[in-house]
Amino acid sequence: MRYQAATRAEGEVRMAAFVPLMGRHYAAGRNYDYGPTAHRDVSGLSPYLRRRLVLEQDVVAAALAAHGPEQAEKFIQEVVWRGYFKGWLERRPVIWASYRDGLLQDLDALDRDRALRRAVADAGAGQTGLACFDAWAQELVETGYLHNHARMWFASIWIFSLGLPWRLGADFFYRHLLDGDPASNTLGWRWVAGLHTRGKPYAAQGWNIAKFTGQRFTPRDTDLNEEVQGLDASEPDGLPAVTPLRQPDMPDPKVPSAVLMTEDDCRVEDFDLASFDIRAAATLSASHLRSPNPVAEGVMQFEAEALQDAATRSGLSVAPLRAGVPDDLARWVAKAGAHQIVTPYVPEGPLRDWLRAAAPALDAAGITLCEWQRPWDSAIWPHATAGFFKVKKKIPEIIHQRRLL
Repeated sequence: MRYQAATRAEGEVRMAAFVPLMGRHYAAGRNYDYGPTAHRDVSGLSPYLRRRLVLEQDVVAAALAAHGPEQAEKFIQEVVWRGYFKGWLERRPVIWASYRDGLLQDLDALDRDRALRRAVADAGAGQTGLACFDAWAQELVETGYLHNHARMWFASIWIFSLGLPWRLGADFFYRHLLDGDPASNTLGWRWVAGLHTRGKPYAAQGWNIAKFTGQRFTPRDTDLNEEVQGLDASEPDGLPAVTPLRQPDMPDPKVPSAVLMTEDDCRVEDFDLASFDIRAAATLSASHLRSPNPVAEGVMQFEAEALQDAATRSGLSVAPLRAGVPDDLARWVAKAGAHQIVTPYVPEGPLRDWLRAAAPALDAAGITLCEWQRPWDSAIWPHATAGFFKVKKKIPEIIHQRRLL
């Protein structure tokens, strides 16, 4: 999958081109991975959806208009999965903290264990000797994309056949995926490992890989560990309890404001900017926060282009900021004479961590961080307390509530 431009216009062109395929064609072909130049049965919209250059509800509305709820059902469910994962992590933010802190421990262990360090390096370089796995590793590094089915196979092989720490694999994905999202990535790897749906790990099987790659790869049974045991014993206390959703401070149009644009939502023009007393605006680049390890240049470039496009569309005079010393945020806002930051909602992940670190300096300067929350998220997140089935049952209600038909 090759991407031309990280812009709203490019995302909408891609969406329009895929609309005719969002029905039965997608349902029948979505699981087939024919290789990096032949991803014809999937939309490739995920990097645009991740940054909200294209909106989930617009994609769902287009699918419904073209195919109706029955034929578009599978496509719509896959779009809703993204919201489900985000909502699930918002309800259990300690899972993100556990991943973040556990990754640091895994990286420390990697420094001390030469054999493990070599095995992880070989896996990331696509030099394990397992043809399918090596091809997927190279495709990810070269293009910033992997088919969703290949992501599942890859993660299963990483964990159960190669015996490598799952968080190091999740970090490898997060550093290279153009659509890398803290919720989808972390929970996707946990799902494969049997941690998300407890005791139900995902086993990569040779026949399945052969069938859904069109025989491009035919791994032998001896190449894979198909009798897998979930990693849930590593978390003996089970899943943490569901917590209430975080209620963000709402922006006050009367308060002098600074607008902050991040890659979590690159469409600030959807909000009523004209009603605010805007003293300054900035883009905040933060993709380098994804990992202590180097993040792929393509990921940072995609973010930079998306933020530049967001700045252009906003019609504001916009300064570029980088998420460095957290206290710098308060200094920028105070210098502009603003008393609140207005930004689209920032969910759990490295940028939310950085904003938490900036909170003491903001409080000391009398600056409030305010967030706009999209109705799409408000419709899905309250139901994301357990497995996807609970959200899946609510899809018709969400479609009606959002007036998508």
